[in-house]
This record gives sequence, structure tokens and C-alpha cells, in this order.
Amino acid sequence: MKNVAACALLTGALGLFGTQLWAAERPAELARVLPAASLAGQATLRFWGFDVYQASLWVEPGFSAAQYPQSAFALELRYLRDFAGADIAKRSLAEMRRQGPLDAQQAARWEAQMRAVFPDVKARERITGINQPGVGAVFLRDGWPLGTIADPAFAKVFFGIWLSEKTSEPAMRSALISRAQTVALTTQPEAASP
Repeated sequence: MKNVAACALLTGALGLFGTQLWAAERPAELARVLPAASLAGQATLRFWGFDVYQASLWVEPGFSAAQYPQSAFALELRYLRDFAGADIAKRSLAEMRRQGPLDAQQAARWEAQMRAVFPDVKARERITGINQPGVGAVFLRDGWPLGTIADPAFAKVFFGIWLSEKTSEPAMRSALISRAQTVALTTQPEAASP
């Protein structure tokens, strides 16, 4: 059972997930790093009838899904099952490879960095990844720092698991960015009156 769940961790290989919204309050830890963040969308990943995690995307005004690597945002995964950190890293790398070829040395380096950062998780724990444009990714567990992978190329491909147009789960991507346009429009200057 554990192996099946681990394989499902970052992909709904059968395309089975829900897009229902649940009550989501902005995590307190985002107040410091993304003070104007709003919820852009949510989705629940399901695999063979088992809920794996609930994903929430928090974006600041001006976020563009097409140019997500240039935007500060947070992707929060609330796990609904227990997983080993090594399995999270391994599955993440497999999903990253779906976006395009990775150099073997680079892939090994990224997997080692993810294994060092990603902890074993229990059901109900949250792992939040924060994209820092031009810097890399910061990871938190339930609001507490786990570590940073200071590599913008890593951050682009890692968050691309969910946000790239090359994602293996385009419907999940659509659910996560469903309100991003609304958030972006809230900051557009109003046209001057004639």
C-alpha cells in the first residue's frame, strides 16, 4: 500500500482528483513573505480512490501563470496520508523529468537536495514551497523552515510539476490557477476618467 501511495504522491496517474474548494485561511507564515497573497485555486489529488493531498496556490497581485517563475507565490500541500521524505523527492524528480530532459548530474544534485530538505510527513501536515524569483525555493513544514534550494532553474522545474503547461495534470493546473486572473486584476490601475 505504501508503494502505491508513494507513486501517487505528485501525480494523479489516472487523472483522478477533485477541484472542490474547501475553507482555506492564508497560512500565518505567509504574512511575512507574501503579505498580499490571495488564494488562486485548490485541488485534491486522488489516486485509486485514495486522497493523497490537498493543494492550495497562494499568489500576490500581478501573478501570471504563464510566467510563474518570475512571480513570488506559495504552493501549499496538506497531506492526507503519511509519506517518506525520500519518496517525495524521488517522485518529484520523476515529475520534473516529464517537463523535459534533465542532465544526469543536475538530476542527481536536485534529488539529493530534495532528500535533504523534504521530511517524512504525517497525514494533516503541510509542506509549503515558496517561489523566490531569481533565487530558488524555500520550504516549510507547518510554518517552520525546512530549508532552501537556492537554484532558480530548480524552482522553475519543481513548481512546474503543478504550474507548467507541460504538467502531467493539466486539469489540476487549471484548478490551481482558476482565480489567479482575478487576483491579478485587483491590482491593475483603473482607467482614467475622461
